Amino acid sequence: MVKLEEVIDEAFLREQEGPNENEDDWDTDSDSDNSSIASITPDETLYERILALQDIIPASYRRSVNSKVSTATSWVKSGLSMGGKTLWVISTSALLLGVPWALAYSEEQQMMEMDREMQMQQQANQFMTPGAGGAPVPGAKPAL
Repeated sequence: MVKLEEVIDEAFLREQEGPNENEDDWDTDSDSDNSSIASITPDETLYERILALQDIIPASYRRSVNSKVSTATSWVKSGLSMGGKTLWVISTSALLLGVPWALAYSEEQQMMEMDREMQMQQQANQFMTPGAGGAPVPGAKPAL
């Protein structure tokens, strides 16, 4: 036969902290003791707390997350590497092909502009000297 015995917890027997029956109210304006706050702050660092979370997460889930993160980082690294190489090829090609083409184009534009100026000068000379071009210009005064 089993005999049951009631065991009373010591925490229930202790008196609660707080105002005594004779005191009307607590003095809340005075400086409080910070020793109770010091007992609340942990002795471990944030890093140690994060490491403790390792026990909560199952190993299979951690391995799965780790493999997904490593796959994602390798894709990002290879993408950045290929992007850098592509940017290098495009920029050097633009410099090697684009700069000479731009110089040749600007030189051609200058030549065309010089041709226009020469044609305008010839037309101005023909207008100023009407007898040199052949037919007289009506309304023009003879040169003195």
